[in-house]
Amino acid sequence: MLPLFILIIVATGLLSFIAAARVKSTYLRYSQLPAASGCTGAQVAAQILHQAGIRNVDIVAMEGMLGDHYDPMNKRLVLSHENYYGDSCAALGVAAHECGHAIQDKIAFAPLRWRMAAVGITTYANHVVTWLPLIGMFTGTIRTGPAAMLMAGGWGIIMLFNLITLPVEFDASRRAKEILAGMGHIGTPEQVTAVRKTLDAAAWTYVAAFITSLAYLLWHLLPLLMGRSSED
Repeated sequence: MLPLFILIIVATGLLSFIAAARVKSTYLRYSQLPAASGCTGAQVAAQILHQAGIRNVDIVAMEGMLGDHYDPMNKRLVLSHENYYGDSCAALGVAAHECGHAIQDKIAFAPLRWRMAAVGITTYANHVVTWLPLIGMFTGTIRTGPAAMLMAGGWGIIMLFNLITLPVEFDASRRAKEILAGMGHIGTPEQVTAVRKTLDAAAWTYVAAFITSLAYLLWHLLPLLMGRSSED
């Protein structure tokens, strides 16, 4: 069983590394390609939000690369400096993607609502799968059966959260591609391809996260199911 566990760690780690490296390399490549309109990410975000009738979302800049996100609780669209001030296809693609989340919030897009509702319990689940093995290893006070059930439950919650995240992210990317093309910010086939590849590369990080959580869930769940079957 130990070799299989090591294989899962290596395989999921490699998958996450490849996905992250692909995002970074794709972003750096297309951050050198100016978009047709010459507008910055912040200007494009403001235009998209205005066109969507969204007036209560602030657009702010932050330090750090690719930390862009939409905060539905505080109604803030946060862009990294490269995307806030940049006028590249990559910058506009990321800005439009985050606007896609703001639009989802306005129309009460169901998967986004589900993800928001699951943030709290997912945070607890992350604590469980992080600290429980360490506590068991150093204290030896945790019984194997209950610990396995807690680990399976924790990874199950994380897996469901990552599963819900997929339609949220793919929908936001779809909206971004359509909006940028419709508003004339990207025009040439090269620019359209640049936005598509930037957003598609980012989407693979969420796919990798889902596959990783599913693998760990199965690792902890299958022994429990096999043990129950043997009892029957």
